[in-house]
Amino acid sequence: MADYSNTSSATKEITQYLNVNNAKLLALGLVLAFVMYHGILHYKYGNDSCKWLMSEGRFPGSDSWQPYGCMMHKYSKADARTCMHYVSYWGGHNHIAFIGDSRIRQLYHELVNLVSEGQEDSSQEKAHHDLHFKDNKINIKIDFLWHPMVNASMYDVYYKWLKSDQPGARPNVVITGSASWAIKIFNGSASALKNFQSNLTFTREMYQKLKDSTRVVWMLQDPVDEEKLSEDRKMITNEQIDKYNKMAITVLSSSAATIWSSSRLVAQGLKKEEPTSDGLHLQKKSLEIDIQMLMNMYCNNEMNYNDGTCCNTPERATTLQIITAVAFLVCMCISVGLILYRRRVPRNGNKARTENGSRNGQTAQQKDYNESFYEIITSLAKLGLIMSYFYLCDRTSFFMKENKYYTTLNFCLPFAYVMILGFFFTENTDKVNMLHRDQTDEWKGWMQLVILIYHLTGASKVLPLYMHIRVLVSSYLFLTGFGHFCYYWDKGEFGFIRYCVGWRQCQIVWRYRNNQMRRVFEVLFRMNILVVTLCFVMNRPYQFYYFVPLVSFWFLVIYLVMAIPPHVTAQSSEANPMLYLYMILKFVALIVVISLFYLSEVFFEKVFLTRPLKALFVTSDDSIHEWRFRWQLDRFSPVYGMLFAFGYKVLVRYKIIKDDGPGNLFSNTISWTLCALSLIGIGSYAVFSVLCSSKVQCNDVHSYLVFLPIISFILLRNVLGCLRTRYSSFFAWFGKISLELFISQYHIWMAADTHGVLVLIPSYPVLNVVITSFIFIVISHEINSISNTLCSYAVHQDIKILLRNIIVFIAVLLPLCYFNGLLGL
Repeated sequence: MADYSNTSSATKEITQYLNVNNAKLLALGLVLAFVMYHGILHYKYGNDSCKWLMSEGRFPGSDSWQPYGCMMHKYSKADARTCMHYVSYWGGHNHIAFIGDSRIRQLYHELVNLVSEGQEDSSQEKAHHDLHFKDNKINIKIDFLWHPMVNASMYDVYYKWLKSDQPGARPNVVITGSASWAIKIFNGSASALKNFQSNLTFTREMYQKLKDSTRVVWMLQDPVDEEKLSEDRKMITNEQIDKYNKMAITVLSSSAATIWSSSRLVAQGLKKEEPTSDGLHLQKKSLEIDIQMLMNMYCNNEMNYNDGTCCNTPERATTLQIITAVAFLVCMCISVGLILYRRRVPRNGNKARTENGSRNGQTAQQKDYNESFYEIITSLAKLGLIMSYFYLCDRTSFFMKENKYYTTLNFCLPFAYVMILGFFFTENTDKVNMLHRDQTDEWKGWMQLVILIYHLTGASKVLPLYMHIRVLVSSYLFLTGFGHFCYYWDKGEFGFIRYCVGWRQCQIVWRYRNNQMRRVFEVLFRMNILVVTLCFVMNRPYQFYYFVPLVSFWFLVIYLVMAIPPHVTAQSSEANPMLYLYMILKFVALIVVISLFYLSEVFFEKVFLTRPLKALFVTSDDSIHEWRFRWQLDRFSPVYGMLFAFGYKVLVRYKIIKDDGPGNLFSNTISWTLCALSLIGIGSYAVFSVLCSSKVQCNDVHSYLVFLPIISFILLRNVLGCLRTRYSSFFAWFGKISLELFISQYHIWMAADTHGVLVLIPSYPVLNVVITSFIFIVISHEINSISNTLCSYAVHQDIKILLRNIIVFIAVLLPLCYFNGLLGL
């Protein structure tokens, strides 16, 4: 007994410290520690992502190169030509020069092949000669100048550029490098190395004088395969190349030239997988990666690709962002002042105020004005602190970002870990009805975790995975239709206006706990508070966070369908079964309207591009394509949820389904038959996703087939009582904050608006994912708590306070939106 008591007390002591509040404090400490760590890194090594791109990196996989701390966009031929055209359009010129030996010439050919309309034929060119390429369509000129050694002839090239007065004579970028010829001609002698040092030192002065117009990139020599070298190249050893590279670094480390060392790391990494044919020259894959690095250095700051943060200047803060930051800063300062003041006030002061309030007729549950003001300000201050972390992660280059990298193992390992954890925390529930709250929270939870893994690993390129994730997103909308339909069906109230005989009566009805109109405002507020805040803080349109506009839109549609007379509810249909027919007619009308919007693109745009609603449905380029794509992809999913809820309620009403106990919903034979059919349904959709040939083809039929796996899963999960009465508390916990997880992932778990991965711990990808995941989950939970607190004050029980809040919100929002062009007026 004593041992058991000691164990129990020890467990309680442990669980006392293992809670969400302490986790939040730990997350805050980690964030502050990483801010200090990255601040020291920037102070010591600088914040130039171009330097990161050209100096360090690694191979996360066999054919994917990841620069240190920044994201590298993969330029296609179209992207490269667009970049050159864009630079030319804004008055610039594209002149790139390569100076060196045959290795540098390989880079020249690779770049020409990338930017030219056709494929360059290099079979007829003469060795050891200059080469030139020009394309007037995109105003580009690429030169290769044969100067295999650093000597007077190489110096003269820079001198001529310096003295030239012709516009465009100086190149924008010079890629140069040398060593192998000097080693070959002088047989690796020490005097040749000293001569290389003195000549490079002399040439370095030209780099300094040309730095305002020309960026010089010195490419370190790649290693050779000594066994494959011909006899006349046997003296070009890796030891000799290392000596020349070290000398180049010593001479140029403090110069205006950029030392390109990451190309050497690429060649080393691919040495075994892609061996060179002659031991000296690079193979195709190495050249492709090298040219991609050069293109990222040259174009990223011009093109602003979301997945290209290397050499890209972060976007400047807008006036709206500055105003928002000042507002949050004011809240934080007031909050700090209030906290310090409350700590100085004696504890009995609060007791005295409570007693005085009770004498004046206030109940113990009512909060005085000061308490309410304190809670609002502290909640806004915490939200402002969280938003500053959002901004720091994804609108600055303070924290590092890396590209996503997909492999089957990268996806399957975290998926397996999450599923094992979920099954480990399975427990009984006292709820027995179909799709009860614990079960829907569980469903939302595991779906959200799978979606997060899918996004983090960049698995969208795998079509079967893409289609299954589409089913999960559709399931959210299915649950939206199911849940809200059941709520309005059971409650049977859709507003308060018809009860208002006078203003006093309206106030009484509004305060009524189950007032449905107030619930509409509460649901919309909780769903949108985070997204609206992010629109101001992160300078992104409302439609950027597509899921919240989608669920908000369908929530309003569901409310209107149920609120438009005749009102069909559980109570009214029980009294008059003919009302079931009216409900069916409502469904038919809804499907017809949805089909009209889908079939007529003109009608769709006419409605959703109507001002001022247009600002809610267009993206930053003033296009409604994204909204139409998302809407039509799941246009029937909420309807399926409503239809399923309607059928479920009718079957329960006539006792065909019995879910008031822990047993099976039907007889054993029917229950097991439905389970078998459910497995067939899920398997059939899996087969379809494998056989489907393209995303376009799959998306075209997705809205018609998605009900099959969703309803199959529901039946499999609910028909058997042993499955219906158990749930995973682990998944259910995540399900309660699924919306915050879905939105927050854009900026503080992934990076560059979901195109990359946030890096707090460079060079340790697994540990980095663990730490960023912990901070991300804790912040999402805190946002959920803040949203609920602010909702209780924003959608107040007192209708006069609510009207005041709406007027203040509009008074603040309209001028900001107008002056920032968000209204499209």
